[in-house]
Amino acid sequence: MSKIKEAFHNKKAFIPFITCGDPDIETTKKLVKEMVKNGADLVELGIPFSDPTAEGPTIQGANLRALNGGINKDKIFNMVRELRTEDGISIPLVFMTYANVVFSYGAERFFKTCQEIGIDGVILPDLPFEEKGEFEDISESYGIDLISLVAPTSAGRIAMIAKEAKGFIYIVSSLGVTGTRSAITTDVASIVRVVKENTDVPCAIGFGISTPEQAVKMAEASDGVIVGSAIVKIVEKYGRDSVKPVGEFVHNMKSAIS
Repeated sequence: MSKIKEAFHNKKAFIPFITCGDPDIETTKKLVKEMVKNGADLVELGIPFSDPTAEGPTIQGANLRALNGGINKDKIFNMVRELRTEDGISIPLVFMTYANVVFSYGAERFFKTCQEIGIDGVILPDLPFEEKGEFEDISESYGIDLISLVAPTSAGRIAMIAKEAKGFIYIVSSLGVTGTRSAITTDVASIVRVVKENTDVPCAIGFGISTPEQAVKMAEASDGVIVGSAIVKIVEKYGRDSVKPVGEFVHNMKSAIS
């Protein structure tokens, strides 16, 4: 069983997302440790990019703050290395970024570094399924899961994506960009049904989930829940003092889906 798949074993997984370097890399490191302490089963680490097309205003703002603060890939890689070696963080860690970030660093070098520092998977929301071969062979050679996304628009392609999925499948709950939503109206259960008919790779639902009630509803339909913008908003509000409130938020969400 892969390490990512293990995070879903016999439980509903709670997956928080944060933007690395917002407000600074030291706070990001503290946030990861606090989220793990409060029940996170897997953590998505956003590598900031200047044109994050999948993100709404909240995460776009976090990207901008991090980049203006001088964050770069090497600082993020060093932080992950420290989390693994010095802090004993053992749960799966996944990078969420954009294809251009990988290209600019060099795909071979990027995935090799991921393996060396202890990253388990990579999500590239702007990488079309049909073009994933560009990175897939390299990621596989270094034991990194290239995680697929399924959106409400995927329709007839869901089965095909599911059959080739690695790690977990990221089910996008709503059309549009990331951000909290007052209600999620997509029939996610039908998407999950097609996924389950075609793979035993677990699936988690993200985009728009911000309350325990929404989390429970999405967890009932899938294997896990991903929350990003709601956490990034807390970081934006409290800055370096966000560690405790983010920990409390993660605790409440994990408790709700448990």
